[in-house]
Amino acid sequence: MATDYYAVLGVRRDASQDEIKKAFRRLARELHPDVNPDPKTQERFKEINAAYEVLSDPQKKQVYDLGGDPLSQAAGGGGAGGFGAGGFGNFSDIMDAFFGTASQRGPRSRTRRGQDAMIRIEVELDEAAFGTTKDIQVDTAVVCNTCNGEGAAPGTSAQTCDMCRGRGEVSQVTRSFLGQVMTSRPCPQCQGFGTVVPTPCPECAGDGRIRSRRTLTVKIPAGVDNGTRIQLAGEGEVGPGGGPAGDLYVEIHELPHSTFQRRGDDLHCTVTIPMTAAALGTKVPLETLDGMEEVDIRPGTQSGQSIPLHGRGITHLRGGGRGDLIVHVEVTTPTKLDPEQERLLRELAQQRGEERPTGQFQPGQQGLFSRLKDAFNGR
Repeated sequence: MATDYYAVLGVRRDASQDEIKKAFRRLARELHPDVNPDPKTQERFKEINAAYEVLSDPQKKQVYDLGGDPLSQAAGGGGAGGFGAGGFGNFSDIMDAFFGTASQRGPRSRTRRGQDAMIRIEVELDEAAFGTTKDIQVDTAVVCNTCNGEGAAPGTSAQTCDMCRGRGEVSQVTRSFLGQVMTSRPCPQCQGFGTVVPTPCPECAGDGRIRSRRTLTVKIPAGVDNGTRIQLAGEGEVGPGGGPAGDLYVEIHELPHSTFQRRGDDLHCTVTIPMTAAALGTKVPLETLDGMEEVDIRPGTQSGQSIPLHGRGITHLRGGGRGDLIVHVEVTTPTKLDPEQERLLRELAQQRGEERPTGQFQPGQQGLFSRLKDAFNGR
């Protein structure tokens, strides 16, 4: 054969398809007639187009490597270097060489996946701790029962668009710095679907879906917290054309509790006792999530101390066990005493040698920024 296609593209005979494609794109950008109108350059462009047509097709490449003429054996070929059907068999690759990507052709499908939906529900603290089930109402798109998602009125069907003849797109020739350029855009009559619905379904107006309110039962697992989302697959919006439904996400909003404050899986509360109870010790009843329990206040308990009740908190969402219930003690000092109470307290202070206490002073705690400042100053 007179023409060495590998030499035309400047690649080795064992070059991969990616190397052949890259070489063709690089040369196409340099030699395309719209960029370089020189007659010699146009002939050169025909050569690289013919070479790429052969070497990019595994069957033609095999014939060529065995010494045959692949272009003469290809049905409908336009000849080596021609601009017929064979010459522009790789038009998408030429467009890719200039614009970086080839366009997606063909009509769009009327059937598409539906969107996901989200609903927020409120739960009490004990429901979050132990789990529960709730019935919720959701207002989403469902398949139209009249047309079963087809969008056409009963007894009718979609028809091929007479403007694009089912292709879903129309072509237009415009002039640019490259010369005449053919561009494609979605068909304005069928919006790119390739078909039209002459008689839309009266129930869904051709969309294939209608809105409906449903009741779903949701299982709330133990240990959920504010912002936890529960995924219900396939319970979201049905897609256009009766397409598959998206997912429904149920977001948890935990209501505040009158006694407990949640921090992770632990619960915290504060009990206020008089100084006499703190000094002598006592038992304080507390209504926990598990029922009534007594909190043991040991003699000498100080204000600010905490008493843990292990395993009385929130169930761990992932893994077994539960958090703790932490009871913080706050000791109050009486502000008003009658004469008898004052006498008894003074007598107690005298017996304990606390009539004129000297007190114990300690340096105040430094804040974070003060500690950082001292660290930078080398103190």
